[in-house]
Amino acid sequence: MRKRVLLAGFFHETHTFLEGSLGLRDFKVQRGGELIDRPGGDSPIDGLLEVAQSHDWALLPLVDVRTLPGPMLEDQVVELFWQEFKERATPLLEEGVDAIYLILHGASVSRSLADVEGELLARIRALPQAAKLPICGVVDLHANFSAAMAAQTQGLVAYRENPHTDSKAAAAAGAELLERILASGKQPKTYWRHPPVMWPPTGVATADSPMCDLETLARSLEETHPEFAAVNVLAGFSFADTPDTGVSFTVITYGEEDEAQHALDELCRAALELREAGIATDAPFDSILPQLARHDLGLAVIAEPSDNIGGGSAGDGTGLLRCFVEHDLQNAAVVINDPAAVAELGACAVGDSLPLAIGGKISSLDAGPLELNVEYLSASDGQFLLEDPHSHLASIGSSNINMGPCAVVRHGGVRILLTSIKTPPFDLGQLRSQGIVPESLSVLGAKAAIAHRQAFRNFPCTFFSVDTPGPCSSNLNSLPFQKVRRPVYPLDR
Repeated sequence: MRKRVLLAGFFHETHTFLEGSLGLRDFKVQRGGELIDRPGGDSPIDGLLEVAQSHDWALLPLVDVRTLPGPMLEDQVVELFWQEFKERATPLLEEGVDAIYLILHGASVSRSLADVEGELLARIRALPQAAKLPICGVVDLHANFSAAMAAQTQGLVAYRENPHTDSKAAAAAGAELLERILASGKQPKTYWRHPPVMWPPTGVATADSPMCDLETLARSLEETHPEFAAVNVLAGFSFADTPDTGVSFTVITYGEEDEAQHALDELCRAALELREAGIATDAPFDSILPQLARHDLGLAVIAEPSDNIGGGSAGDGTGLLRCFVEHDLQNAAVVINDPAAVAELGACAVGDSLPLAIGGKISSLDAGPLELNVEYLSASDGQFLLEDPHSHLASIGSSNINMGPCAVVRHGGVRILLTSIKTPPFDLGQLRSQGIVPESLSVLGAKAAIAHRQAFRNFPCTFFSVDTPGPCSSNLNSLPFQKVRRPVYPLDR
């Protein structure tokens, strides 16, 4: 008889220090067959679907609720997911279900809930016929994993790469673990530990220390302990003010608790020893100017992590653009999310020259809109297909990206792509779709921290990270934490 597996997803990375909140209008909600009616790709759902097909599972899709990183969730978003899940799951559970598979981020926060995923898992466990079902799935590497999440699940497998090129593989690993449970009838247990360490997003690239060291240690522990089904390294999401914010580890094991706890001890010791390696600093723009004058750099990709869209920022900060204009950079490009500017250009003709107020309309930390005389170069509907199927954007769930109505303008030597929907700069299809050829540029601005680097792996470039005003600063001591568990490095040295 085919194994019947419930499927659902809740995916949001919450920046609790941002102004405003997100409601139902800001989320994409898929129900029933919409979750699995899709072309092949490299998203987590695609990894699950391949495993489910290979083991002939009967997937029972319920609901998926997701959006890009951003501010606090309104409670109604969580309640929508829960009501949809409960209403669809209850009759299926009464008929008989073998397991539950969840696609989660792991760093969601609502007005009333500091640990959204932990709360939802507890509610699922409380449903009749769900108390003893195996619950497996996948979580983001940036999850602020909690004790509640560990206690309510048998095996949530985390991404192991940042940029997230392995979200499909991680989801497949979570599904294979579930198949192992279903085939054997034996359920592993998850043990969790949270050392007193937080790192900003700029400090958790898995190609570099400390994450590279911790991932290497985790893989070694898996090899030397056959009873460990998975050892997860969670970098955490430091822009969330919750008790569980920060680095954490989980060991999913069929073995004895002592062995899992010894492994967690080793991982926590390593994180503490490496704590300083995860603290990144961003340079003043003026300090990189001499390097930009060199001719052997290839493309200079300048990130401004403080306006990191992948970290929840609005992507309309003017800090880097102001630097480009002030220093009269040539053959440069930058992307600004500014639907108002795009709408204003709608009344103009391509080729027009006009004054335009660009960006600076959302975050109070920004200097405000930058008034520039621009030439209007082009307009589009903002649709593009991922150029790299392994793009960090694929982990969000689709290969078809919508930036909303877009326009390209030019001021001096700087081309500015204006979007209507904030879009992380994780795939070069974003630029090419608007007539901007990355390989032909000298300088490119990126509103990102780490994940943009994957897009540039195939041609010569040099990465910089500069300090500009914005809500995603790498300086964690600048944020007004109140709920995070103390003491914690680097807030408490």
